[in-house]
Amino acid sequence: MSTAKYDPQADSWTEEAYADPSGYLAHRADLIVSLGPKLEVGDTVLDLACGDAGLAGPLLAKGLRYVGVDLSAPMAEAADRRVGGRAEIVLADLNDYRPAAPVACTTCFRAVYYARDRLAFFRHVAGFTERKLVFDLNPRQYRVEDVVADLKVAGLASVELHPFFFPQRHRLPRPFAAALRAAERSGPFARALLRVRFSYLVSASREG
Repeated sequence: MSTAKYDPQADSWTEEAYADPSGYLAHRADLIVSLGPKLEVGDTVLDLACGDAGLAGPLLAKGLRYVGVDLSAPMAEAADRRVGGRAEIVLADLNDYRPAAPVACTTCFRAVYYARDRLAFFRHVAGFTERKLVFDLNPRQYRVEDVVADLKVAGLASVELHPFFFPQRHRLPRPFAAALRAAERSGPFARALLRVRFSYLVSASREG
């Protein structure tokens, strides 16, 4: 897989990719901890396709350990600078990387479509993830039923989906942003909104 599209953006990836980086990534970090089996202080999060490790700060602030993996050498270098020795950054392909020891949680954001084979990728991740896999899923790009079926075959049969209503490219006034976050739990309205915009965060874990 070529990283030429991302290499030149490495030095300012997080700041340019998100209109409100701190708010967006903090909300994502909150859901990583709370969605599905809860993470505890000291747990390790393996962030596949981590980019410049923008997610590291909010997770480290929660007392979690962070390992970031990215295939782009400039991104991995930018990530290493960002974490400043507080976390481990690895240059590797998300399809092939296996940590030296199991991790509590594996995340993969805006990158599951880089899996050479989705089912094989889920099985690979399930082999070293003790508690849960968390990733984003655009229901207009992939059939949710198909993705859930692959997770179950991979042994990750307990699946929770949570709408993620935080605009990536637009900074909203605080009241509107709060209203959108509240709408994530609105049931039918949330499902209707997902037909035209936004994505799910998915937590997949073993039953029991």
